[in-house]
Amino acid sequence: MKNLVVLSGAGMSAESGIPTFRGADGTWENHRIQDVATPEAWAVNPQLVLRFYNERRKRLLEVGPNEGHHILASLEAHFRVHIVTQNVDNLHERAGSSSILHLHGELIKSRSTAYPELVYPIEGWELKWGDLCERGSQLRPHIVWFGEPVPMIEPAIDVMRKADCVIIIGTSMQVYPAAGLIHEAPAACPKYVIDPNAPSISGVANLKVIREGASAGMERVRNILMEADF
Repeated sequence: MKNLVVLSGAGMSAESGIPTFRGADGTWENHRIQDVATPEAWAVNPQLVLRFYNERRKRLLEVGPNEGHHILASLEAHFRVHIVTQNVDNLHERAGSSSILHLHGELIKSRSTAYPELVYPIEGWELKWGDLCERGSQLRPHIVWFGEPVPMIEPAIDVMRKADCVIIIGTSMQVYPAAGLIHEAPAACPKYVIDPNAPSISGVANLKVIREGASAGMERVRNILMEADF
């Protein structure tokens, strides 16, 4: 089976009702990024950070995967599908995809502030101030905040270098290091960008842009892949 590598971003989940990452004014659901998604924000006002992610988690539990997610899961019958996602939701998992690498963490998990190797599932939607790990340290969202290292970038690079085909869905290709992953893919492999406002990507061979949303775009790419010999 061929290796199909998918890089998904906020636009992948937009059709499910998950708001895209941030607005044109730089805010994220009416919050400044620096107030809710940085280590400094956690140090200054951890309760605000917890409330912000609790609301996002509550919304996630109210929505489900869209057709784009389901099409990706169905492609596992024909390809080894490896999803590298910038999204912190679990919609790929809920659609049935089995190989998912979360670059920016997972909303449905928490981790210890003092012992980051201690990671726990969150039951329900709420993580509270006073929720502690087994060693007595406060739990924080299991999210990679701005200014923090991206520990899964090296595994993502390894996956991308082994791709026979790449699909990029719903990402602005503006956030690094994730945006650089496309340059790790083999030059000869076909690459598809699915986004109604597809970003400009230079210096990448064998690139085809499909200006559609996640579901319609994935339907088109699925049909192409079923007929392709690559």
